[in-house]
Amino acid sequence: MKTQKFTQQIILGSGSIYRKELLQRLQIPFETSNPKIDEMPLCNELPEQTAARLAEAKARAVAQTYPQALIIGSDQVAALGDIRLGKPLNHVNAVEQLRQTRGKEVVFYTAVCLLNSFTDKLQIRVIPYHVKFRQLSDQQIENYLIKEQPYQCAGSAKSEGLGIALIERMTGNDPSGLIGLPLITLIDMLNLEGVNII
Repeated sequence: MKTQKFTQQIILGSGSIYRKELLQRLQIPFETSNPKIDEMPLCNELPEQTAARLAEAKARAVAQTYPQALIIGSDQVAALGDIRLGKPLNHVNAVEQLRQTRGKEVVFYTAVCLLNSFTDKLQIRVIPYHVKFRQLSDQQIENYLIKEQPYQCAGSAKSEGLGIALIERMTGNDPSGLIGLPLITLIDMLNLEGVNII
């Protein structure tokens, strides 16, 4: 049986346990490095532009430490029309977010960047995922938040957990992107760098 050899170190530029768990699905050796960058959106920047810029910024920040690696950066911005939905961080903010989104569609823009820090070759893609929320009562929102406490999740809904009960429908090309790292897209990017997953 022939084993896959990886000539370059692969680094996931993220401190997210969700992104780490997603990348582990590909069964490739990698390390993680948590980049420290300013994640504030720029004035008049569209959500998808913010996601792409921050994904690249994370990869380039990690490249300072790993100058000969394949570095994966990713960022997600959730938008309800013109309103951006970040991580709520606490119960009060999560209640407000879920009240805002009930019965409405939120678009989750997840950017993935693959930077070859040795050649400076850069690939970036932004994957949108559309999520229509159910018309939730205040009590349902409370029940959900007490059980799952998704305070580190953009939009206050953890779709891979109990948050699926909040959702009426989801549409998009890469469901792993909704969780935080679009694996279907990333596999294509890695292939272009000579990393064949299977």
